[in-house]
Amino acid sequence: MKITIESTDKCVELRGPDGTMVARIWEGQTESGIPIYAYVTRIAVEQTENQTEFERELQSHRAPSPEVGAIPLRLLL
Repeated sequence: MKITIESTDKCVELRGPDGTMVARIWEGQTESGIPIYAYVTRIAVEQTENQTEFERELQSHRAPSPEVGAIPLRLLL
């Protein structure tokens, strides 16, 4: 499966067996057009790549869709 995702400015707190962590919500779609939401807690790039450009792009967020905007700020998993 392939997906395309875009960062939003919405973050939520996730609770798990190892404690609590913050996840940024990314919105996107599958290759066939099915809408998806991804809860991203970590993201990295190879050290041989342009770190400065990656960091700049990582700071770019858009407003979430109304569906994502309605997700509670605290999720219990």
